[in-house]
Amino acid sequence: VLSCCIYFTTSPLVTYHCCSKVKKTIQKMSENQQHIDPDVIAAKDTEEELIKQCEEMWKDVEECQNKLSLIGPETLTNSNAQLSLLIMQVKCLTAELGQWNKRKPETVPLTEGVLLTLGKEEFQKLRYDLEMVRSIVQSENEKLKEDLAREQQWLDEQQQILETLNVLHSDLKNRVVTFTESRIFNELKAKILSIKEFKEKLLLALGDFLEDHFPLPDGNTQKKRKNIQELNTQLITLNEMLEMLINRMFDVPHDPYVKINESFWPPYIELLLRYGIALRHPEDPSRIRLEAFHQ
Repeated sequence: VLSCCIYFTTSPLVTYHCCSKVKKTIQKMSENQQHIDPDVIAAKDTEEELIKQCEEMWKDVEECQNKLSLIGPETLTNSNAQLSLLIMQVKCLTAELGQWNKRKPETVPLTEGVLLTLGKEEFQKLRYDLEMVRSIVQSENEKLKEDLAREQQWLDEQQQILETLNVLHSDLKNRVVTFTESRIFNELKAKILSIKEFKEKLLLALGDFLEDHFPLPDGNTQKKRKNIQELNTQLITLNEMLEMLINRMFDVPHDPYVKINESFWPPYIELLLRYGIALRHPEDPSRIRLEAFHQ
């Protein structure tokens, strides 16, 4: 009895069962109202019948609550507390299973209104799905448009570069000149002549500079110096000494040394050696050569 009372007061199946009874009663009322004129007094009888059934159900619930309040809570010992709880749970589940077995499945009548409602629900669902697909497609289209604009800009830039290169290529084609051997020879000859002229100018400038700043010694200078004998030979200038050394280096590169003779004034030789313009032979100190500045 306790398990049944607990079931009838706590199980949601009972509440669902009560609601189903109320729903059936309302459906009966709607069916009766379809066959009877709304102005007829019979509608009041149906409402009174519904209220009566609800009151009877409420009385049953109150009786169950009174029984529970009279029984009171059972005190369980520590030894059989878990077993008692399991037995009560089994009884509740058994009672609920019995109610489910007694309950008959309610089939929804396929009337025009029901079909219309189901169709509307399916249509709304399909519309929602299509809206989602449309938004996704629109976003993808926007992305593709941006990619297309970027690729088009890159293509325009490449075309401009190609046009510029074609113009440069045509200009280079127009500037191409066929070089012949005679033309190359004449150009080299002209360059050699210009170099020789530049060399002559340098030598002339060097000679003028040396004549002005390094002249030959006169008689008074020779008398002032000690241990200097009278020279029977004519002395050469510093310019001539440098010219002799330069010609020897380029004419005989394997043996650029020049023999020092009486025409070389010793102070000029010492000047060239001291400032690194000329070098003595490592084995013969009477021979000097020009420093190889061009190497």
